[in-house]
Amino acid sequence: MSQFPAWSDVAPRLVDVATGRSPADMVIRGGRWVNVHSGEIIAGTDVAIAAGRFAAIAPDLSYCIGENTKIVEAGGRYMVPGLCDAHMHVESGMVTVTEFARAVIPHGTTSMFIDPHEIANVLGLAGVKLMHDEAMTLPVNIFVQMPSCVPSAPGLENAGASLGPKEVAEAMGWPGIIGLGEMMNFPGVAAADDKMLGEIAETMKAAKTVGGHYASLDLGRDFMGYVAGGPADDHEGTRLIDAVTRVRLGMRAMLRLGSAWYDVATQVKAITEMGLDSRNFILCTDDSHSGTLVHDGHMNRVVRHAIAQGLKPITAIQMATINTASHFGLERELGSITPGRRADMVLTSDLIALPIETVIARGDILAEKGSLIAEIEPYAYPAEAKATVRMGRKLEAGDFDIQAPEGASEVTARVIGVVENQAPTKALTATLKVEDGLVAMDRAGDVCQIALVERHRATGEVVNGFVSGFGYMADCAMASTVAHDSHHMIVVGTSKADMALAANRLGEVGGGVVVFKDGKEIALVELPIAGLMSDERAEIVAAKAAGMVKAMEDCGCTLNNAYMQHSLLALVVIPELRISDLGIVDVTKFEKVPLFV
Repeated sequence: MSQFPAWSDVAPRLVDVATGRSPADMVIRGGRWVNVHSGEIIAGTDVAIAAGRFAAIAPDLSYCIGENTKIVEAGGRYMVPGLCDAHMHVESGMVTVTEFARAVIPHGTTSMFIDPHEIANVLGLAGVKLMHDEAMTLPVNIFVQMPSCVPSAPGLENAGASLGPKEVAEAMGWPGIIGLGEMMNFPGVAAADDKMLGEIAETMKAAKTVGGHYASLDLGRDFMGYVAGGPADDHEGTRLIDAVTRVRLGMRAMLRLGSAWYDVATQVKAITEMGLDSRNFILCTDDSHSGTLVHDGHMNRVVRHAIAQGLKPITAIQMATINTASHFGLERELGSITPGRRADMVLTSDLIALPIETVIARGDILAEKGSLIAEIEPYAYPAEAKATVRMGRKLEAGDFDIQAPEGASEVTARVIGVVENQAPTKALTATLKVEDGLVAMDRAGDVCQIALVERHRATGEVVNGFVSGFGYMADCAMASTVAHDSHHMIVVGTSKADMALAANRLGEVGGGVVVFKDGKEIALVELPIAGLMSDERAEIVAAKAAGMVKAMEDCGCTLNNAYMQHSLLALVVIPELRISDLGIVDVTKFEKVPLFV
């Protein structure tokens, strides 16, 4: 495990290069300097790099060039700081940290702030340490936020592990830990829960940043209590008022564009129309699946999108570089092309289209013309990180039967309503027929079944409910062991027989995502690491994921990034209605509710 040398270790060398007493390792000549501190673009600029850091920036640095100095001709291209993703979950890409890095480096991302609470819900603190140690081996900056809510909602779900202030205090001493991950238990913070405030206190003692997650439309007293409780940022805003209120109360508003979350356009109006100070706004992705990474991009995609919403290019770049660095207390380390900072840079010929032509990280050229050129070896996960799908028994179609109240000919059932391109769901109701004592689905009304299969403790338990929005028309089922945040198994389908086949298949392969149609497997993405991540290359996983998306379409689903919607159906910290291993959960009240009204 390697760690990037501290500034103090290389400061003499940087000073010698800057003053001309020693040659630079690399000089980039003739670029347009995108200065995120001053908000300027300065043409005709050279940049000198030594010991993995920027040493000097000036119109002419020929005095820094020695016999072994590598010269890169910028040719008038823009020199942009390496892009930073302020909040994200590697596991959403269905690949390891190493493979995620391989996928996003060609897109210009050189710094990531990752919250591995997915693996934490399966493997606990040991899982966090695995991803932390892997991140430390990579040639880009990957900082880890210690997961705060495992389980995310105590009393409403059971995860594969439980973490608290003691574990948070331990992790704060690890070299790659940058702060506390998103504090999703916002009712707990607002209620001054000892455990939640204890975790925040341990983070504050370590002088590190507390991540936020307030997934409620109510910006009244509870929100005020939440802010007073310590979270310093929030990425759960979807409305203009969300961004405005967060910034006014001293938080950073993180605007996200992930594979399925499109929350930039509404909130960026706080800057473009209301004129709020852009320094307190940050861009992030939160969740990006492998297909998005391979085909569409990463933070370059987010910056392009933000510019398309009316932001000045320099402002959008600031929100993906220096604003992020400043928020995490790393302004002297990264986020700008200035002396002493880590030498992370993107060369691009167009600030609006943002083609990523050259990527430099820590003074090394890692990617050219959209392709990785650096050798980054695969990272091997130990055996204990695999074989985590413990169902206890094989399931049958009858496990998905929903018994009706005695004597009923029809029932009014609560239904989870999927909202396209957003994390929240709707709390719907539907009148469903009863056939032979069992509640029937309503395929014509787009109401099919959802089940949560317990997979951590081999209890064999199945919780059943109803969901609407996927539009499945065939006899089909989709199962996934990626089920934020507790990561049991979620099965959605119109055929109970296919639901059983899909669940059992994931038990066989050790986790992943599978689609069955008419009794046959038509797509499979194997995710053997904690049931969340593949050990294959991102390109391979992306191809399999594309097959999975096509299979969902073949079953009648037309939702954009429907898999991401599927994976969040058990996320009992985002309103309105969810499913957990304990039953149906009304997240607006944070309580379990009966399936039938």
